[in-house]
Amino acid sequence: MDRKPVDNTTPGRAALSFLLPLDVTAIRRPSATGMIWGSIFFVWLISLLPWRLWPPAPDLLLLVILFWCLNEPDRVGMMTAFVLGLLMDVHDADLLGDHALAYTLAAYGAVVLNRRLQRFGAAVQALHMLPVVLASEAVSHFVHAWLAGEWAGWQWVGSALLTVALWPLADILLLLPRRRLDGVDPGQG
Repeated sequence: MDRKPVDNTTPGRAALSFLLPLDVTAIRRPSATGMIWGSIFFVWLISLLPWRLWPPAPDLLLLVILFWCLNEPDRVGMMTAFVLGLLMDVHDADLLGDHALAYTLAAYGAVVLNRRLQRFGAAVQALHMLPVVLASEAVSHFVHAWLAGEWAGWQWVGSALLTVALWPLADILLLLPRRRLDGVDPGQG
């Protein structure tokens, strides 16, 4: 019976080799706190502009909240989504809790899908986030129609589709500083 000689030059190396991750690329550097909250603040300011009143306009604030809920769930979660939704409700002088409900439901969906979607690229993540965005927006609009007694129409579906279609662009822009630090070209994938 042939046995391989054991390398005793590095004590404990063979005994601890099972602790090494199988795929080193799965361990990523967290994004900078300034990048996360700066991007949320910037998009919130952009969302205060009147262009957002155009019916098929994408909800960029929801997009950025969902993106960070998916990529940094320890820092951005449902409480952030709820507070920003309330701020948007106050700004729009709409039913208090309308945006907050939609943002919180969508953030919950992103947090639940977090571990599963980390293995996929931006396009597949967008496909998985489409039902989350559509469901959260549908619940919000149906509750709004019930409480306010008026139906706003189906324009929100186009807005939700456009919001999800911008997911790969958000992935490129929001993770660019982290990719530069890791030495990964964002064009390769």
